[in-house]
Amino acid sequence: MAKNEQVAGGFYAFFCYLFWGLFPLYFLLAAPAAPLEIVAGRVLFSLLFCLVLLPFTRQVKSLVTVLGNLGQVGLLLVASLLIFGNWLLYVIATTSNNVMEASLGYYINPIVSVALGVVFLGERLRPLQWAGIGIAVLAVLVMMVFYGSVPWLGLGLAFTFGFYGLVKKRVGAVPALVSLTLETLLLTPLAAVLMWYFARSGQLTLLAEGPAHFWILAASGVITAVPLLLFAGAAARIPLSVLGMVQYVGPTLQFLLALFVTQEHLSAGRWAGFVLIWVAAAFFITDSLMAQRRARAQQPSAQLISPDTNTGMLPQVKAN
Repeated sequence: MAKNEQVAGGFYAFFCYLFWGLFPLYFLLAAPAAPLEIVAGRVLFSLLFCLVLLPFTRQVKSLVTVLGNLGQVGLLLVASLLIFGNWLLYVIATTSNNVMEASLGYYINPIVSVALGVVFLGERLRPLQWAGIGIAVLAVLVMMVFYGSVPWLGLGLAFTFGFYGLVKKRVGAVPALVSLTLETLLLTPLAAVLMWYFARSGQLTLLAEGPAHFWILAASGVITAVPLLLFAGAAARIPLSVLGMVQYVGPTLQFLLALFVTQEHLSAGRWAGFVLIWVAAAFFITDSLMAQRRARAQQPSAQLISPDTNTGMLPQVKAN
């Protein structure tokens, strides 16, 4: 049964990152809507979809419990603003022919997250992790020197999502669907004001470009919630090391889309930067596999001391 659960978790993780990797195609279909309209619509339709799902998944009580905790609600407000910024940067990148830079952002996001853990949580890094961070910094510098500009969109994506994860860690254990419901609920006033502005200024495309365009934008609720739920299912079933490797499926698909679908130019400087990023990712994957192997080796001796000891086990991943 445990093996079947791990297989299911692997499928959940793969399809989750497959969804996220193909997101640029969806946002290209959302034209001619402006990035702010797309994100505002995504907030509102995600909230509607979550409110439908909550009773079916029996998580209404969990939602009420979190709403009663002002500290958690305050942290979720910060998280919601960060994810709004992340979504906006991503839509800007994908609709302005910068899918490759979005790919860069999600390649370096795990590295940024680890670095933020060191700075804000006092976490200690292993040698391979330090090497990965150093190589990632070198990759960004190479792109700056040879490409002639700072990859602001990629860095913005990496750091907004990195800080989002940091804040969510402070929030504590909140089910993925409940968290998304509250984050979109807290963003609803901002999203409503934006939609009102677009309608008043004659720029709202939601109801002006035909039924196909309406349903494309309305589908944003489903495509936001489904990968998140798949991620939550994967995180509960497979080791962190496996999830850490599968997460690179998303940016790899984005890179391939940029190369072969949107046909973005890849200069020698960018090639060099991406090669270095891939090397940095390989360092992190290797370190994760080695840590998992050490954890397994320590398990038998830990169990001799106490059957309840979890010494050496990797922390469980929490869905964001």
